[in-house]
Amino acid sequence: MASSALEGPNGASLGDRSKGDKKMEASTEMKDVEVTESVNDEDVSKPRKTFGRTPDGTIFVVPQTHDMVSTLLSPRQPKNLSDILILVILAIHIILLFLLPPSLQPSVLGCLFVLWRTSYNFGIGYLLRNQSNHKRLVWWARKSGIFDAKRNPRICALVKHEIEAKISDEVKSGDYVFEETPIEYNTWLVFRRVVDLVLMCDFVSYVLFAISCAHVPAGEGWGLTAGRWVGGIVLFMFNLWVKLDAHRVVKDYAWYWGDFFFLIDQNLTFDGVFEMAPHPMYSVGYAGYYGISLIAASYPVLFISLAAHAAQFVFLSIVENPHIDKTYNTPAPRRRSTPPPTRPLSSDGKGSCTAILADDYTHAVKERRLIGKFDMFYNTHLCAALLIFYLVVGAVVTPNTPMVKVIFLLHAFGWRVWHTIGIGSILVGQSQNKAWFRHFLKFGQTREEAWDQWKGLYHVSLVMCHASFFAAGWKFYSLPAGQEGMSLFRHTLGILLLALQAWTAASIHESLGEFGWFFGDFFFEQPTPHLTYSGIYRYLNNPERLIGSAGIWGMVLITSSQEIFMLGLFSHVCLLLFIQFVERPHMEKLYGGQIRKEAGVVKTIKKAMPPPVADGVKSFQGSIDKALADVGEFIEEFLETARPKLAHGVMGVVKDTQLLISHYPARLSLTFLADGLADYDAQKYSIAILNAVRETKGGVATSLSVPFGQPIRIAWTAPVNHSRLDWIGLYRIADNASREVTKIASMGRWTALCRDEYDTDIAEKGIISTDIKTRSPEKPNEEVLTGELEFGGDKIFWSNGVYEFRYHHDGKHKVMAISLPFEVIVNKAPLAADQTEEENFIDMQEMQESVEKYLFPVVVRCFDRDQDIAPGDVADEFGGLGDEKYAKRIVYAVKEMFGVDFAPEVVQADGNVRRLAWRICNAKRAPFSMNTSGTPSSAPER
Repeated sequence: MASSALEGPNGASLGDRSKGDKKMEASTEMKDVEVTESVNDEDVSKPRKTFGRTPDGTIFVVPQTHDMVSTLLSPRQPKNLSDILILVILAIHIILLFLLPPSLQPSVLGCLFVLWRTSYNFGIGYLLRNQSNHKRLVWWARKSGIFDAKRNPRICALVKHEIEAKISDEVKSGDYVFEETPIEYNTWLVFRRVVDLVLMCDFVSYVLFAISCAHVPAGEGWGLTAGRWVGGIVLFMFNLWVKLDAHRVVKDYAWYWGDFFFLIDQNLTFDGVFEMAPHPMYSVGYAGYYGISLIAASYPVLFISLAAHAAQFVFLSIVENPHIDKTYNTPAPRRRSTPPPTRPLSSDGKGSCTAILADDYTHAVKERRLIGKFDMFYNTHLCAALLIFYLVVGAVVTPNTPMVKVIFLLHAFGWRVWHTIGIGSILVGQSQNKAWFRHFLKFGQTREEAWDQWKGLYHVSLVMCHASFFAAGWKFYSLPAGQEGMSLFRHTLGILLLALQAWTAASIHESLGEFGWFFGDFFFEQPTPHLTYSGIYRYLNNPERLIGSAGIWGMVLITSSQEIFMLGLFSHVCLLLFIQFVERPHMEKLYGGQIRKEAGVVKTIKKAMPPPVADGVKSFQGSIDKALADVGEFIEEFLETARPKLAHGVMGVVKDTQLLISHYPARLSLTFLADGLADYDAQKYSIAILNAVRETKGGVATSLSVPFGQPIRIAWTAPVNHSRLDWIGLYRIADNASREVTKIASMGRWTALCRDEYDTDIAEKGIISTDIKTRSPEKPNEEVLTGELEFGGDKIFWSNGVYEFRYHHDGKHKVMAISLPFEVIVNKAPLAADQTEEENFIDMQEMQESVEKYLFPVVVRCFDRDQDIAPGDVADEFGGLGDEKYAKRIVYAVKEMFGVDFAPEVVQADGNVRRLAWRICNAKRAPFSMNTSGTPSSAPER
């Protein structure tokens, strides 16, 4: 990007609306609400009103607004006080360039840019994150009364004048009335002015810093200088086109993060630049940064551009993506599913062929992940780790003699040949006649075992193919001994290419999943084959062709070695051949006409080209395709002859908690209230747990208990003059040694007593009633206030233990009352107890029904009894499993109830109570199943 002033700050937000929709192709439709509409000729000639909807359901007309550049710089647009203030601040920046001595210009202007970039990514990011999670900006506006003429008449009049000056036409037409417009919209208009100031200063300070650093390198010829300027201008103009085209699609509403405040009801069509790249205004939309770096010929400008670009991606991942997922990619409601068979997936069962195919396909898709989570007990991970260890040790210990270099070069060459021809032959044989499956079935093994063996083989081959290449690059690498400028550029660009390949691989895995990453459709037939383009495949048909091999050329640049260049070229050609002769024929056979001819980026570029240029490119592409087809026919004939021997030889050889400090009511600081406490009667404070069960032992009441996951309802009493900032928190009883003051954070497990006192909705979640007058139990003649709260979901502990509630005074940590201690317990199911060998082998169906009976209510509580995600019966599919916290709660309960320790991935794979109960039964019948005491539940007799 060339400028953040030309940048659509929320462009990536809309650009990634498709993130949660795996069936999106060229255009995307919003779920429940639509955000903006594409512009056509009718829309231009016939204005249409846009209607917005606030979180409380209020519908209002959204007035038309204008972009920041035209608002500030166009003489036709009216100027108000905030515009003049922004222009004055920009003028001060420009004056600094001329007043500062040349030696201070880069440092001062660079610090100014860092200041404004920090204000953008972390300042605006902080405001937006809090608005998304807690509606804090709206709360601040309501609390301060800036829109209330009765409370703050002068401030309200000033704000009204500033807003109406910007939308004077809408005020005249009656579409906007300041006093009647929802506070969410007015808050958004005020927030826009803050954004205008930060982004314009960010852009201007960056350009001024680049100007202060610009120079012509010593000894540079006029040809190289002209090339730098031409390349820089092209990148800047491309950046400008990205911003303008993105604004055409998303409009002012998304440009200023309008969906953080309210939603509008219109259709959304993604075209243009949004078909070209993911998050276009945060990815390719930063091309202008690098164009200006080229023009300035300055490494400080390049490195500060890279840092700013990286900060923008941090902003995207922490602020925008979570809001997108929460607003537009909400998990689908639970669905009722057919009860699964009670047989192992690999056993012979009766049923239709389609049902069996669906069963095997579903199992392959949902099985344990191999990529992304390292497990030393997994033989594939251990084998790959040991091979890499030996390779690294060999690369570091051995001398850099010509013979050793040749050995490492041949080693990398061999792995690439094996990965292309060997792995490719296995896939071709599996695609044509299921050769891989037939080999394992021949020796009495199952399809699932063959699939596991294939995944392990492919994983080790892929890891070693890349590791051997980088090991060879290490042996041929030498520290630069001259041309420091060019060496620094090569290393910087090489590292960027390595990062690009890592991102591409992660994006491919995210789009395809574990099943697609390991070519699952070569092995398992889908009941209804359907090809979808989502994630990175929305923009590129085969990202592996170019950016998927960027790391190879990054290593070539870093090493600057002819041998590594030839190895990299060979590796890239092998990858292209693999795609052409292994992947493409299978895709055509399986999906046929569903394969699209042009990727999103190709269509976008063609649309932007003049017709003569587009026709020439199309003709040239046709010639290239014909030449490739001719070469392909020759290679295919050769491989057809060699395939039987090759296949015979191949068959013979034989895979975190960020806490906002705003969650803590006292900001983690301890304040000892020594003054003013005499005005409060400590005897009138109390906390009582309403739904706790009093345990008895020998007819004597001993302790209070609450079932695991059960929301806890409490009643509190306080003096009439208690502080409205009082709050109650939940703690482990052993965590606080002092009963006078709480010395640890509540970790979000707290609730305020009164509404509208804290700037976060977490504080009010769980308030049932508050400040109800009643008589004091101890002093019937005096009045006290009482209320009820409910702690549930993330506000309770999801583990066994003894806990207590603490009443705190005035938003601080001074304790005024403590509840009786209570215990959270998981009731042991009868099946978890030790059984005899004869009892252990009871009827499977009866055992499963018993497990379902005890497990189902606990699972419902683990899903917070949310009807959208909690199952209605044992056959209902779980919802919300994208959030691992629910699965963790369930596996903890299973371990405590039945003595079976599962990983959260098991719950996510099974998906309902019935399948999970069947798995528990099989685990309990195994001789190694452990009960909660850590001993075998059915140890064989000696």
